[in-house]
Amino acid sequence: MNQTQTKYIFVTGGVTSSLGKGIIAASLAKLLQARGYRTTIQKFDPYINVDPGTLNPYEHGECFVTDDGAETDLDLGHYERFLNVPTSQANNVTTGRVYLSVIEKERRGEFLGKTVQVVPHITNEIKDRMQLLGKTGDYDIVITEIGGTVGDIESLPYIESVRQLVWELGESNSIVVHLTLIPYLAAAGELKTKPTQHSVKTLMESGIQADILVCRTEHELSDELRQKLALFCNVKREAVIQSIDASTIYEVPNLMLEEGLDIVALKKLNLPKKAAPDLKNWNTFLHRLKHPKQTVNVGLVGKYVELQDSYKSILEAFIHAGAANQTKVNVISIHSEYIDETNAAEQLQGLDGILVAPGFGGRGIEGKIETVRYARENNIPFFGICLGMQMAVIEYSRTVLGLKDANSTEMNEETQHPVIALMEAQKTITDKGGTMRLGSWKCTLAEGSLAHAIYGKNQIEERHRHRYEYNNDYRKQLETAGLVASGINPDTGLVEIVELKNHPFFIGVQYHPEYKSTVANPHPIFVSFVAAMVKHKK
Repeated sequence: MNQTQTKYIFVTGGVTSSLGKGIIAASLAKLLQARGYRTTIQKFDPYINVDPGTLNPYEHGECFVTDDGAETDLDLGHYERFLNVPTSQANNVTTGRVYLSVIEKERRGEFLGKTVQVVPHITNEIKDRMQLLGKTGDYDIVITEIGGTVGDIESLPYIESVRQLVWELGESNSIVVHLTLIPYLAAAGELKTKPTQHSVKTLMESGIQADILVCRTEHELSDELRQKLALFCNVKREAVIQSIDASTIYEVPNLMLEEGLDIVALKKLNLPKKAAPDLKNWNTFLHRLKHPKQTVNVGLVGKYVELQDSYKSILEAFIHAGAANQTKVNVISIHSEYIDETNAAEQLQGLDGILVAPGFGGRGIEGKIETVRYARENNIPFFGICLGMQMAVIEYSRTVLGLKDANSTEMNEETQHPVIALMEAQKTITDKGGTMRLGSWKCTLAEGSLAHAIYGKNQIEERHRHRYEYNNDYRKQLETAGLVASGINPDTGLVEIVELKNHPFFIGVQYHPEYKSTVANPHPIFVSFVAAMVKHKK
């Protein structure tokens, strides 16, 4: 497949951030995919961190991890959940990565004594990366989401790169979709188009004409308003697309289908419509999601609970697993810092299941340990992810083995019983960025275990993001006392899964299963956990 055949769609945002460019990009990609086009999405982020791996979840939501170990923006999670196709390092690029790459080239003398500048050197680097996936020949259409808001200083090199690429690719080979906000002024009782007009004008000052306007709104756009937007923003009337607030992000592809977003895009790219989108499985999922037969309450115990996006993939995995069980999963966020042995029963009462969330650092740790004890002793379905699994190991070591001082060396370097510790290879590392066990690792499951029953196979692959590990020196003691290591990494011998036999549902995993849950393939552990909660409630 030659280069000219890959078509490019650029998605920019205006007026305000957080309008949901990622969801619109994913919905458009879903519709194009459902029409039979091989589609992928990539995200270009204007911040200077090389990747979001060192960002606090409060800053930017969770950090999503791909199979190849890239720490990426949480929008890549949406791309995978919608398309059911894995993403990679190539799907997420930051300003930091672009500059790092250009500076390294300059140091190696690749620019032959030239003055290195934003134009052309930075913009060339951006354009190369924008076309990386397109040049593989694996995709008919590549959608590129540009982070930030048009007019931001940091977005300028990206916008200029898009302008150059649109020009270089030629007629009908690329389009620009601009997502804006149409605010409703309550006092005047009307929707206002002026911010959108200004945003489109800002884009035009950079030399880019939007081909399609997607307008986020809380109220229906009248015909008159659409006509006005088309006229003042220089787009065709059919290219003014309304994106009204939906009860769930998974409704957005259907809303975009009704508005004809995919048809307008294909027309502008000079591509055939092919068959009507096949959304049968998607709509089956939506129907199950909207018509649950029962409700369960799960406690999500973590230390970033104030910001929903901190645990985005976990919340989405519960939506997928809930639909699979025709159950509404009410996620109740509980801050682990405020749990201790005096109030655990009060804080955790009335829950049908408890999930102890991943995280880093010592804050809120004792609350998590107390939570595990409560779930274990009261036979409440328990699921620990990453740090949550480590807390289960510490709790069992303290309470059952009587190793009162048991801890992770992450929290207490002096602990006499480091049941969770660093691997030798990790001890000399000082850089925090990208130094963890990251990406997809194999795991062999013990036959007859709960893990084996859940997955229904002997070997799995799951994604990791952690530095500290289960200390095998304590494995024999823990297993003898009943905490079984049911999943082992075949290459390193490291423990990946722990579980309890005589408990309705008790499992801790060292990896992040939530990263692989999609609409088409809800994650088996989440599905089993929800089923266990339903059973426990009855």
